[in-house]
Amino acid sequence: MGRGKIEIKRIENTSNRQVTYSKRKNGIIKKAKEITVLCDANVSLVIYGSSGKMYEYCAPKPSILIDMLDKYQRLSGNKLWDAKHENRQNEIDRIKKENESMQIELRHLKGEDITSLTYEELIGYEDALENGLTNIRDKKDEIPKIMKKREQFLEDENKHLMLLVQQSEMAAMGEYQNHEPFSFRVQPMQPNLHERM
Repeated sequence: MGRGKIEIKRIENTSNRQVTYSKRKNGIIKKAKEITVLCDANVSLVIYGSSGKMYEYCAPKPSILIDMLDKYQRLSGNKLWDAKHENRQNEIDRIKKENESMQIELRHLKGEDITSLTYEELIGYEDALENGLTNIRDKKDEIPKIMKKREQFLEDENKHLMLLVQQSEMAAMGEYQNHEPFSFRVQPMQPNLHERM
């Protein structure tokens, strides 16, 4: 019994849509592989799912994709990229290679994958590590000196502030003594006139 035809429209149920996507994606990649083998065709396939995840297939080898895109540009007349984009791609490739060499150098500095290094390269890494270690020791020795200078500076600042506080207290006391709030006047004794009577 054959399968019935289904109506081609968006599947509303999320889980059913995901299952169908997964099955059909695997099916179309399988068909791309088959046509490559059976017909000796160059096939390139790129699929983006709703999650944004990319799946790709390129045959007979991935490096042929650029040739396929160039051929597509020539035959269709559609411009996929220009010289500016090609220069950027070259710059990206250069940076990737530079990054890879730096990663290798970092592994060597960590002591990993050093069996492939020559004697001269090992001597160079040893010198670099010793120079780095010397610099670290020098910095470590400078820290107590810096802290001592900082401590001395803070002590001097504290003395200066204490002196200012003392001076302002003395100035306040001097003003208090010069301007007494109450003044008492002593009057000479006079006989009470009431008592004479």
